[in-house]
Amino acid sequence: MSAPAETTTPAAWWLCDHCRRPVYAKRLARSSGVCPECGHHRRLSAPERLDQLLDPGSAQALGVPRAADDVLGFTDTRPYHERLAEARDRTGLDDAAIAVRGRIGGCEVAVVAMEFGFMGGSLSGGVGELITLTAETALVERRPLVIVCASGGARMQEGLISLMQMAKTSQALLALDEAGIPTVSVITDPVYGGVAASFATLCDVIVAEPGARMGFAGPRVIERTIGERLPENFQRAEFLREHGQVDVVAPRQELRATLIRLLGALAPPRDTRAGHPRAERTEPESTDTAPGAPDPGLLTRPEQVPDLDPWQAVRLARNLERPTALDYIGLLVDDFQELHGDRLGGDCPATVGGVGRLDGRPVMVIGQQKGHTAAALRERNFGMPVPAGYRKAARLMRLAAKVGIPVLTLVDTSGAFPGIEAERGGQAVAIAENLRLMSGLPVPIVAVIVSEGGSGGALGLAVADRVLALSNAVYSVISPEGCAAILWRDPEAAPHAARELGLHARELLAQGVVDGVVLEPEGGAQSDHRVAAERLAGAVRPLLEELTVLTTDQLLAGRRARFRGFGSPAPAGRPAPER
Repeated sequence: MSAPAETTTPAAWWLCDHCRRPVYAKRLARSSGVCPECGHHRRLSAPERLDQLLDPGSAQALGVPRAADDVLGFTDTRPYHERLAEARDRTGLDDAAIAVRGRIGGCEVAVVAMEFGFMGGSLSGGVGELITLTAETALVERRPLVIVCASGGARMQEGLISLMQMAKTSQALLALDEAGIPTVSVITDPVYGGVAASFATLCDVIVAEPGARMGFAGPRVIERTIGERLPENFQRAEFLREHGQVDVVAPRQELRATLIRLLGALAPPRDTRAGHPRAERTEPESTDTAPGAPDPGLLTRPEQVPDLDPWQAVRLARNLERPTALDYIGLLVDDFQELHGDRLGGDCPATVGGVGRLDGRPVMVIGQQKGHTAAALRERNFGMPVPAGYRKAARLMRLAAKVGIPVLTLVDTSGAFPGIEAERGGQAVAIAENLRLMSGLPVPIVAVIVSEGGSGGALGLAVADRVLALSNAVYSVISPEGCAAILWRDPEAAPHAARELGLHARELLAQGVVDGVVLEPEGGAQSDHRVAAERLAGAVRPLLEELTVLTTDQLLAGRRARFRGFGSPAPAGRPAPER
């Protein structure tokens, strides 16, 4: 939106830059600077940003020395020192950013807010020093770092000194990575050049306001270089999320709540993180299906698991009414914030993930998502991940490892997507990288086969300390149809293949492929989503309690021993699985 002085409307009104409609200033203030007519987000000043995001009265300015001015004696159409003086007079700031300590939803944070009104928010030696000192403060005081970005790029009038700030600030964020301190970037309009190519995109989570633009090169430069017209919404927040570059697009009215959810999960008290005994809290409510009903618990002996024809199990596992990963997350995980993108160019709709709280414990949940309707299945690629899905999962697991929270995976796929683009994108490599990553991830991992576990596409989320299956779930090296076509050369042999593959929960437990089976409610999980979710939570909860008190060495040794044993000679006295 443009200032009143730049319009012919009265001073009490603002003119929207987007829809060109006048908006009453008080109404605009009530909407946090969002045009009530078209939803356009007016650019806010750095002080306004801090007022919007921080708990009232919590801001304490960080003392940052002013960097040397105009070391080059630079002059374009005007001397640089005159431009600096004018920007300081207009904004009341020393440079294009403000740094404070404060709180967001009670969480102690260090915050930098950039000021686009100061020479386009350009990255100068002073701004780089401010960001670096704020990151160092976050490191010493072990508080998350939040950076609100708004910039046209590196400041040309400072030459290579401004360019060096990209490396300097990146090093500062690396130190926070090494210390396990979470970082969040808030992208406002616009973010370009050296800022986009350094700290703005290096944070653990990237949240963008609707319509915010971000890129390395600006649209005009790109069009002139390649001689092509750019796609609609190119480089805007929604385009960036679709192409895996940002995690969340949050309207301004929801931005603070989004940060509160993220910080609540990524910056938990030390005693609720993986490897730390949890703080004492009251026991969770019983998950009994009825007053006085026995807790079905976790089945750990094959004979406890209902005997079911394997082909019938396959058909049940594929029932469209069964709970999906997002259904389970909605029923089990409080304050869930979904995160998007592999940061390499894609956001697989068949793979979902994010942070939240399971029974009060911060957790990273990653699942494979199908759907209940034909349209939802098509939208989610029938639950078959592409390489971006495995890479998104890997990014989220690395984030969980950084901040020390456990990982819960919900497996439900017929297999990784078999297509030209998936192969071109390195499907096999993406799965292989996940197998290696999960083998060494230094936080607890619990995997649950909630419906269908197909081949390496399922295993890419199932290298875990404990692997569970629901009682009507299946897990197989290949689909029965695929096996029948290859070995019997007859698709009608699929039921027979299902019996031979040992894919039903009872046989999976006998083989040791899963460590326990969660008994589904009568009629299957599809008959009562809530009871199925409660029983799943009742099985996962004690496993997380058990695993989070282990040291990293114990955790990794146990996980590697678990998978090392498959295919090894059975110890004397251990019977072969019944068939």
